Amino acid sequence: MAHSKARATDGKVTYPPGVKEISDKISKEEMVRRLKMVVKTFMDMDQDSEEEKELYLNLALHLASDFFLKHPDKDVRLLVACCLADIFRIYAPEAPYTSPDKLKDIFMFITRQLKGLEDTKSAQFNRYFYLLENIAWVKSYNICFELEDSNEIFTQLYRTLFQVINNGHNQKVHMHMVDLMSSIICEGDTVSQELLDTVLVNLVPAHKNLNKQAYDLAKALLKRTAQAIEPYITNFFNQVLMLGKTSVSDLSEHVFDLILELYNIDSHLLLSVLPQLEFKLKSNDNDERLQVVKLLAKMFGAKDSELAAQNKPLWQCYLGRFNDIHVPIRLECVKFASHCLMNHPDLAKDLTEYLRVRSHDPEEAIRHDVIVSIVTAAKKDLSLVNDALLNFVKERTLDKRWRVRKEAMMGLASIYRKYSLQGEGGREASKQISWIKDKLLHIYYQNSIDDRLLVERVFAQYMVPHNLETTERMKCLYYLYATLDTNAVKALNEMWKCQNQLRHHVKDLLDLVKKPKSEASSKAVFAKVMVITRNLPDPGKAQDFVKKLAQVLDDDERIRDQLETLVSPTCSCKQAEVCVRDITKKLGSPKQPSNPFLEMVKFLLERIAPVHIDTESISALIKQVNKSIDGTADDDEEGVPTEEAIRAGLELLKVLSFTHPVSFHSAETFESLLGCLKMDDEKVAEAALQIFKNTGSKMEESFPHIKSVLLPVLQAKAKRGPPRQAKYAIHCINAMFTNRDTHFAQIFEPLHKGLDTANMEQLITPLTTLGHLAQLAPEQFAAPLKSLVANFIVKDLLMNDRIPGKKTTKLWVPDDEVSPETQAKIQGIKLMVRWLLGVKNNQSKSGNSTLRMLTAILHSDGDLTEQGRMGKPDMSRLRLAAACALLKLAQEPCYHEIITLEQYQLCSLVINDECYQVRQCFSQKLHRGLCRLRLPLEYMAVFALCAKDPVKERRAHARQCLVKNVNIRREYLKQHSAISDKLLSLLPEYVVPYTIHLLAHDPDYVKVQDIEQLKEIKEALWFILEIIMAKNENNSHAFIRKMVENIKQTKDAQAPNDAKINEKLYTVCDVAMNIIMSKSTTYSLESPKDPVLPSRFFTKPDKNFSNTKNYLPQEMKAFFTPGKPKSANVLGTVNKPLASAGKQLQSKGFRSETTSNDSSSNPSSPQRSKTRHDSTEMDHSENEDYGLTRADSMEKDIEKPRGRKRGVASSDDQESKPKRGRKKAAVNTTAVADSEDQWDEDNRPEDEQNSPPKKGRRGRPPKSANASQDTPTKGRRGRKKAAPPPEEDEEEEEEEEEERGEEEPEEEDEDERSSENMEVKPKGGRQARAPRRSYGAESVESTPQKRRGRPPKSAQPAAKKPVRGGRSKAAAPKDDSEEEEEEEGEEQEDEPTPRGRKKTAGRRR
Repeated sequence: MAHSKARATDGKVTYPPGVKEISDKISKEEMVRRLKMVVKTFMDMDQDSEEEKELYLNLALHLASDFFLKHPDKDVRLLVACCLADIFRIYAPEAPYTSPDKLKDIFMFITRQLKGLEDTKSAQFNRYFYLLENIAWVKSYNICFELEDSNEIFTQLYRTLFQVINNGHNQKVHMHMVDLMSSIICEGDTVSQELLDTVLVNLVPAHKNLNKQAYDLAKALLKRTAQAIEPYITNFFNQVLMLGKTSVSDLSEHVFDLILELYNIDSHLLLSVLPQLEFKLKSNDNDERLQVVKLLAKMFGAKDSELAAQNKPLWQCYLGRFNDIHVPIRLECVKFASHCLMNHPDLAKDLTEYLRVRSHDPEEAIRHDVIVSIVTAAKKDLSLVNDALLNFVKERTLDKRWRVRKEAMMGLASIYRKYSLQGEGGREASKQISWIKDKLLHIYYQNSIDDRLLVERVFAQYMVPHNLETTERMKCLYYLYATLDTNAVKALNEMWKCQNQLRHHVKDLLDLVKKPKSEASSKAVFAKVMVITRNLPDPGKAQDFVKKLAQVLDDDERIRDQLETLVSPTCSCKQAEVCVRDITKKLGSPKQPSNPFLEMVKFLLERIAPVHIDTESISALIKQVNKSIDGTADDDEEGVPTEEAIRAGLELLKVLSFTHPVSFHSAETFESLLGCLKMDDEKVAEAALQIFKNTGSKMEESFPHIKSVLLPVLQAKAKRGPPRQAKYAIHCINAMFTNRDTHFAQIFEPLHKGLDTANMEQLITPLTTLGHLAQLAPEQFAAPLKSLVANFIVKDLLMNDRIPGKKTTKLWVPDDEVSPETQAKIQGIKLMVRWLLGVKNNQSKSGNSTLRMLTAILHSDGDLTEQGRMGKPDMSRLRLAAACALLKLAQEPCYHEIITLEQYQLCSLVINDECYQVRQCFSQKLHRGLCRLRLPLEYMAVFALCAKDPVKERRAHARQCLVKNVNIRREYLKQHSAISDKLLSLLPEYVVPYTIHLLAHDPDYVKVQDIEQLKEIKEALWFILEIIMAKNENNSHAFIRKMVENIKQTKDAQAPNDAKINEKLYTVCDVAMNIIMSKSTTYSLESPKDPVLPSRFFTKPDKNFSNTKNYLPQEMKAFFTPGKPKSANVLGTVNKPLASAGKQLQSKGFRSETTSNDSSSNPSSPQRSKTRHDSTEMDHSENEDYGLTRADSMEKDIEKPRGRKRGVASSDDQESKPKRGRKKAAVNTTAVADSEDQWDEDNRPEDEQNSPPKKGRRGRPPKSANASQDTPTKGRRGRKKAAPPPEEDEEEEEEEEEERGEEEPEEEDEDERSSENMEVKPKGGRQARAPRRSYGAESVESTPQKRRGRPPKSAQPAAKKPVRGGRSKAAAPKDDSEEEEEEEGEEQEDEPTPRGRKKTAGRRR
C-alpha cells in the first residue's frame, strides 16, 4: 500500500496490468486496444476497492486531460467517456477532479459522447448505452449542482438526449434518460427557464410532430417530476400570461399549446395556472381571448377531462364566451359543443341554454355550426342530445338563410333515417324523434322553391328511400303516411301534386317541340319554358337553361325519347332511374366538371322522375292494405292501430289516384278496391269510390268483368248508401261508363217517385243523389227536376216545419244531433243550387226564384216559416246552407248578374253571424271561391267585416285569407299582363270601392257622425287597406287615393236619391282618405291610371258636381295615427345585443321585432300594446286543435276582444234598427293560419263558442248591459263540447278544376317563421293549459240577443234593407255530413296548399 501511495504522490500514472503507457506516441488502434483494457479494469472495480482507487488515481486524472477530451477519434473519446463514467462511480461521492473548469469540461465531453446513442445500428451502440446507464444510475451529473455553469451543462445534456431519442431505442434507453434528467430536476435547487424551455419545446405541436419520441420522453419526464417542476412552470406562465413578459422565453408564443399539453400530461402541473386563464378569458384583446377559448375548448372537450367538474368557476367563465362580442370566439365555442356533448353528456344541461341563444345568432356561420354540433352528437348517439337541443335544429329549418335551413333539414333527415328507418336506437329512440318526419314535410309550406326541392329530395332519400325494394318501399310509405300529422299529410299530397303538374308541363313542352316551327309554336314553347322555370331554383338563371334544354330536345331525338319515357304515365321506377342516368350522362361532359346547365337538368329530372310510384308499387301498396284488413300486417309492431292503418292506406291510395291514375290499371288492384267497397267502415268505402272515379276511365273496355260487378254496387250505393257514398257513386258512373244516361235514369226514376217527407231520415240520400244527377245531367231530367224543385223542395220540404226543434240556447250542435228534417232541408237547398249550376242559364228565371228563397232564409235567420218551431242549432245550419248556396251561385256569371246589391250585402253579413261555426265555414267557402278567382272581386270586401269578429283567431284567419288573395291576384296579373280588360275584376286595389260601399250599408252604421261607429268603420277599412297598401307597386297609393276621391264625386247607385245613404258613403270615403294620408308618403303623387268605378255600385261622376266637403267630425281626426303600413308578412330582425344565456333572450323592445306583424300599424289603437299577439294566447278552449302556431307574447299582454260603446241613435233609428248583438273585435291579430281548415275548434265548450269573451278589450269601454246577454262564459269541467261545422263536400268544383288544370293557390302562413332566422317558441307551455273559468247560470240560459241589424219580427214586413245576424263566436273544424257542393278532388285539396305560405324575411341590422 505504501508503494502505491508513493506512486500516486509522485504523479506517475499507473496502468492496469498488461496495459502500457497511453500517449500520443502510439497509433490509434493501439490506443483503442489499451483503452479497452483500462475500461475493463474500471468496469470491474467497485467503490470498496480503496487500494485500487488510490493506485489508479493518477490514471483517472490523466484520462481527464485535454489530450483525451479533445481527441479526434470518436472510438477513443467513447472509451475515455466510459472510463470517466466509471471513475465517477468508483470515487463517488467525491470525484477525483476538484477544478470546476475541469468538471465542466468532463461533463460537457460526456454529454457530447451521448450523441452516439442516435445510431442504434452502430457497432459501438452498446458502449454508448453503457455510458448512459452508468451516469444515470450513479446520477453523476448531480456533481454539477455546485458549479456556476451547471445550467449550461444540464441544458446541453437535455438537448442532447431529446435530439438523440428515436423510435429505434428500446424501453431501457428511454428509462435511463428519464432517470438521468429527473434526478437533475428533483435533486437540484432550481430549474432555470432555459432548462425548462428545453423540456417544454418538445411539447410544441411542430416539434411534437417532428419527433414523437422526444415528446414521449418529455411527457414521461414531466410526469416523473411533476411536483418538483410545477413551481417553475407556474412561474413561467405567470410571467407570460399575467405580466406579459414574452421575452422571458422563446416559447411565449406557444404558451396556450403548452398549457394544453401539460394539462393532458398531468393536470397537477397547472393547478396554479388555470385561474390565470379565467383572467385571460376576459382580456380586451380579441385574438388573445380567441386563443384561450380554443385552448379551453380542447381541455374541456377532451374525452377523459374532468376540468369542468374540478374548476367550475373556469367552466362558467368559459360558457360566458358563448356570448362574446367577437364572432370567431362565438364560432369556436359552438364548434366545441359537439365534442363536449359526445365526450361529456353530463354537461349538455349547461350547454343547452347557451346553444339556444347562439341558434338565434345574427351570424349565419354560427347558427350553421350550432346545427352541425348538435346533429353530429345526435348521429353518434341520440341519448347525447336532449329534446331542447333537437328543437333548436327544428327552429333553424325556418332560418332566413338557405345554407342554415339546408343544414338543419339534412341533419334532421339523417337523424330520422338512422333512428327511425334503420331503428338503431330501438323503439324509444324512434319515438323520441317521431316528430321529425312531420316537421320536414311542414317545410314544404315555405315559399322558397329551394326549400320545397330539398323536402322532395329528403323524402326520396331519407324518409322513403327510393332504392328500397318495392314491397319494402311501399310498406315504409304506408306506415309513414299513417303516422303523419294532418299538416304533413297535406304537404305530402301537395308535393305529389306539384311533381305531377311539372311532369305534365314537361310533357307539354315535348309535344310543342315536336310540332313544326312557327311563330305561334315558338311563343307557346317560351310560355311553357316560363312555367317550368318557376318550378326550379333561381328562376333567373333557370330560364336560360330551360331554353337550352328545349333546344337540346329539338336537336337530339334520343334525349327527347328518354324524356318522353320518363314523363309517360306508364313509366316504371326502374325505367325512370335508367332514363335519368342516360340523360345526365348524355348532357354531361368530362371536360367540364362544374356544369350549371347539367345541375339544373338534374333538379328538373329529380322532380319529375317517378321514383316511388308505378303499377308494381300500387299493387304492393294494395297488398299491404289487404294485409291490414286480413289482420296479417305488422300494424301493432309499427305502432299504428289496424283501423287507422287501413283508413290511412285508402287515403294514400286516393291521393295517388289523382297523381298516378294509370298505375292503378290492373285487375288485381280493382278487385281489391271492390273488396273495400263492401267493408263496414264508411270512410274506407268512400275512399274506394273516389279511387274508382279517378282511375276507372278505361275500365269498361279493359276490365269488363270488374265493370259488371261494380255497376250494381254503385247503383245500390246511389240509392240507399250514406249520402257521401251516394254522391261518389254517381260521379263514378259519370266518369266510368259510356251509357251513363241509361244508368242515371235507372237511378233517378225510382228515387224521384219514392220521395216522401214522412220519413226524413230516408230522404237525405235520395236528395243527395238527385242533386248530383241534376248537376251532371240537367237536360236529361229537365222537366221532372223543375217540378221537383218547385213543388217538393220548396213547397213541401222547405216551407213546412213538421217536427218542433229542441228548445236550447246553444247555437250549434254536433252533426249526429242535427235533426233529419234539417239535414233534408239542407240537401234540398243544395239540390236547387246544383240544378242551377248544371243548367248554367237563367232563361226560366229559376235563378231569381232560388235567390229570393235563399235571402228569405237569411232574412228569417233560418226559420223560413217564422213559426218559431225550429231550434237555434237548426236555424244556424240553414243560415249557413243558404249563405254558401249564394256564394256558389255567385261563382257562375249568369247568376252573379242577377244577385242584387241587397242580396249581396245580406249574404256578406253572414261573416258576422252570431254562431261561430257559421262564421268559420262561411269564411272558408268565401276564401276558396276567391282563391280560385271564381268569386267576383266585390266578395273580397266581405272580409273587412271580420274586423268586428270578437274571436282573435277568426280575425287572424280573415287577414291571412286577404293576404293570400291579394298575392294570388298580383301573381296572376304578372303572368297574364295582356289581360288589361279584366283589371277591374282582378286588381286587388279595386276592392277598395266595394269595401267603402259595403261599409256605408253596414247595419251597425246608424248615426253618420257617431265617433264610436266611425272608429269601427275605420278599423274595418284598415283591415283591408293595411294589406293592399303594404306594397306601393306602380304608385298604387296614389291610385287608391284617386279612387276614393272619384267615389266622392258619384252617388250610391243603390239609392242615388237618398241623402243619408250618400252622406254615409262620403263619410266612409273620408275615413279611407284619412287612413291613406296618415299611412302613405306617396299618396299625393300622380295616379298611374284613372280608376274605373263599378257601375253597379256607383253612378257616373257628375262633372258639374265637386264634392270637397269633409264629412268627418273634428274629434275623429285624432284617431288617425301616422305610420307606414307594414308588409303583409313582415318578420322581425334578429340582430340584437348578444344576450347572455341565462337571461331572457328578447328584450322588451326586441320582442316587438320578432313577433308577428299584424296590427302594428293599426290606426285605431293609440293605446295598443307594444307587442303583438298570436292566437295561441286565446283561452285553451278556443284553441284546442290549433296546429303549427306559436305563442310569443307574455301572459299579461293577452288581448281580450273589446266591447264597443255606441252613440245614442235617434228614435227612428232605434225603431228600425234593433240592438246589435255582434261584438266588435280588434284588428290586432297575428297571422297564424296554416290554412282555412286549421281553425279547428271542436273541443270548445258550447256556451263559450257562441258568445264573445266577457272582458272588454283594452282601450275600449265595455258595452252597455244589454250586450252582456251574449257574453260568453268559460266552460265548466265536464260540459259537453260543441260540434264542428259540417264538412264541405266540394268534389264537383274540384273536378272542374282538375279538368282546367288549375292549381289550387297556396296558403299563407306567416306564423311559422317569427323572424329572419328565428322561430319563437311558445312560452311556458301556454298552449298546453286551459284556464278554467266559472260563469253564472243566468248567462248560460239567457236567450241570445237579436242578431245585428235585423228588424224585430213585428216590423219585418216593412224592413227593406239587408240585414244580418250579430253573431258571436264558436268553434269547429269540418265534418263529413254536409255541404257536398264541390268536387271530389276537394277531398285532397281541402288541405291547405303548402307551397304558398309566404314569408317575408326582415332585414338584419
